[in-house]
Amino acid sequence: MTSILVIEDEPDLQQVLDYNLRQSGHEVLLASRGVEGMRLCKTRTPDLVLLDLMLPDMPGTDVCRALRNDPHTRGVPILMLTAKGEEIDRVVGFELGADDYMTKPFSMRELLLRVAAVLRRARGEMDESSTVRFGRLRIDKAAHRVWVDEHEIELTSLEFKLLVMLHERKNRVQTRESLLEEVWGVAADITTRTVDTHVKRLREKLGGAADYIETVRGAGYRFAEAPEEAAVR
Repeated sequence: MTSILVIEDEPDLQQVLDYNLRQSGHEVLLASRGVEGMRLCKTRTPDLVLLDLMLPDMPGTDVCRALRNDPHTRGVPILMLTAKGEEIDRVVGFELGADDYMTKPFSMRELLLRVAAVLRRARGEMDESSTVRFGRLRIDKAAHRVWVDEHEIELTSLEFKLLVMLHERKNRVQTRESLLEEVWGVAADITTRTVDTHVKRLREKLGGAADYIETVRGAGYRFAEAPEEAAVR
């Protein structure tokens, strides 16, 4: 049975989440404050955290940052729940390491589907039908796992999504604006260096496969059409 920690201070929503998650077969841990949630996460180590961004004692972003910086909780998936609908909040949440993001009010059915999807990725189940190879690179889309020269590398949820999208559109230039819209889900008019920062981090992690991601000056980024055609960054 998977355990899910809900850090949410609204009693009614906490009760609804508790009931529906238990009905779906999960063990549920409840916390109304950020400090309490972090303590539970360290002592019980849940399989997933549902985290509200607006908590009475501290911002949910601080909770997310603390969990990601602690070696004991770094790998626990986080799905953010918030009334904040501004796109910049979504960007900040993802940059802190959130695996998914839902804005209140939301459909309970959609939430349960999102929870199931995040848990599947976290379990890292292999599915050869979802595995693609490109030169020194191997990507398992279903399990959200990546290998370079058969050595697995650890990517964040956003880095993985960025890599897959670029690979699926090989040899086609993707502008920063289009990547913001499709990977981050935010409007193209937000001024941010988020895309460049994530591409830089992704290349560093890819090591010997870094040059598969090409910079097209003045335009954006492109995944090489074939491994041997990868250009110098």
